[in-house]
Amino acid sequence: MRLLVLTVLSVTLMLVDARLDTLKPLRSQLGLVLTPFYWVADLPTRLWQGVNQQVSSHAELLAENEKLKAEALLMQRRLQKLATLIEQNVRLRELLNSSALVDDQVLVGELIGVDPNPFTQRLLIDKGEKDGVFLGQPVLDARGLMGQVVEVMPYSSRVLLLTDTTHSIPVQVNRNGLRAIASGTGNPERLELRHVADTADIKEGDLLVSSGLGQRFPAGYPVATVKEVIHDTGQPFAIIRAEPTAALNRSRYVLLVFTDKRSAEQRATDAALAQEAADKVGVAAAIAAPRVDAPPVVNPAPAAPASAAPVKPVVPAGAH
Repeated sequence: MRLLVLTVLSVTLMLVDARLDTLKPLRSQLGLVLTPFYWVADLPTRLWQGVNQQVSSHAELLAENEKLKAEALLMQRRLQKLATLIEQNVRLRELLNSSALVDDQVLVGELIGVDPNPFTQRLLIDKGEKDGVFLGQPVLDARGLMGQVVEVMPYSSRVLLLTDTTHSIPVQVNRNGLRAIASGTGNPERLELRHVADTADIKEGDLLVSSGLGQRFPAGYPVATVKEVIHDTGQPFAIIRAEPTAALNRSRYVLLVFTDKRSAEQRATDAALAQEAADKVGVAAAIAAPRVDAPPVVNPAPAAPASAAPVKPVVPAGAH
C-alpha cells in the first residue's frame, strides 16, 4: 500500500512539473539546498587535480612554461592585428551610419555537474540568479558557442548544449553568408543542418557562425565546422553534418555572455536619435566654419571723379 501511494504521488508530481509552473519555486529552493552536495561531489576531482599539480616534475613545468610563453607571443601578435581590424570595422560602420559594436560583457563560470540522462545534453554550472544569470543567456567556451541557460537557481544554473535533440540555432556560412538552421543530434560531436537545398554553396571545411537571427545568440560567434556534405539527386535537400567548434564534453570553464537587452525597435530608435544629433552637430559646424570655396574678390575699377565731364555717345550719321 505504501509503495502504491508513493508511486501515485511520484507520477502526480511528474505530471504537475511537466504541465504547470507551480513547482518551479520549489525546484529553485531545492537547487539551493543541493548546491553543497554538488560541491562535495566535485571535491574528489579537485583534490585529485591538486595532488597531480603538486607531484608534477620540475622539468615538465619548465617545458610547459616555455610552450605557454611562445603561445602567448603568438596570441599577442594576433591581438595586435585584431585590434587594427576592429578599428577599421568601427570606422566602416560609422561611414555606413551604423552603430558601432562593443565588446560583450562576460562572466566566467565553472562546470560542477553533468546530467546523467543519456538522452539529454545538459550541464550544471556554479553561477546562478545571484550572479545575474538569466534564462536564455548564451554560454560559450574558448572555442565557440556551447548552448544557453534553461534553468536558473540562486547559486547554480543548467545549460542546454547545442547538440541536444531539442535545440536549434540559426547559423550562416562565414565564407558566403548562406543562412541555415543547425540542430542537435544527441551526439556531443555532431550537428546537422536541416532543409538546405541540394544546390546550396556549402562545402567541407566551411565555418558556421551564429547569424544573430532570433535575438537569442549574439552574431559572429563560431558554432561548428562542416565535416560532411552528401548530395542525393533524388532528394531536394542535402545531408550536411558539422562538428561543434566548442569542446562540449571537455571544457570545464565557460563564459556567460551579457548582450544588449534592448529590443530591435529600441535600438533603431536610439540609432535614429544619435544620427539626428550628429547631423545637427555637423550642420552647426558647417555654419560656424568659414567658406574656403568662395571665389576671390576682384578690386573694381576706380570710379570717375564727380567733376569730370560726361562722355557723349557717338551717333553715326543718318541715325535718329
